[in-house]
Amino acid sequence: MLTQTALVHNAAWKQTFDTFLESWSARHGQAFVPFDSGADYHLYVDGRPRADGVRTFLASRGITLPEGSPDDGPDQLTVNGIGNKKNQLVLQKIKEGKVQVYDGSVAYLKAAKEAGLRRAVVSASANCKDVLEAAGIADLLEVRVDGITAREQNLPGKPAPDTFLYAAKLLGLPPQSCAVYEDALAGVAAGHAGAFGIVIGVDRVGQAAALSENGADVVVTDLSELLTR
Repeated sequence: MLTQTALVHNAAWKQTFDTFLESWSARHGQAFVPFDSGADYHLYVDGRPRADGVRTFLASRGITLPEGSPDDGPDQLTVNGIGNKKNQLVLQKIKEGKVQVYDGSVAYLKAAKEAGLRRAVVSASANCKDVLEAAGIADLLEVRVDGITAREQNLPGKPAPDTFLYAAKLLGLPPQSCAVYEDALAGVAAGHAGAFGIVIGVDRVGQAAALSENGADVVVTDLSELLTR
């Protein structure tokens, strides 16, 4: 939404799932069908907490694995192990400086700050703090609710509205006074479920209709469009 980490996450998910699926297919005598960085990513993974993404995608392939624990190593064949493998790859890419911002989103965020509007970021990622700092935009946000927060506060992830509602609470505002900005289907569904004042979908990949169907009140291709309306 603010940074182009979707590209980083998508690449890490594909590498992780393809490695797993190749091995799984060979062991079970099945044809290897790779992870689709388009449909599979947006339907099953994008915007969801890491373990939920693993579980949801594998279920789409008829695969069930033990949950394991958050401390599972990246080579363990558990939901958490696969998620941790993906996270290991993401952290590596962040350290390599592969985080870029969406200029329109940053311009909009700066305008919101100058207008005195309250600002929070809500992310399923446990690496949100590192990403914001690497992108140089952490100082533009007052509140951060991320994967770590969700775990500490026992908040279900998107498409449930709980993380957005918690961010509104930290800002001291009712949901009806807040706008949600999201580029993930699970995210706009969460904003709609939380009865926020308005849900703005940002269409990065040609899924405007799906964003509207999942709860976006307005769909734009970049937040900079809102500065000229």
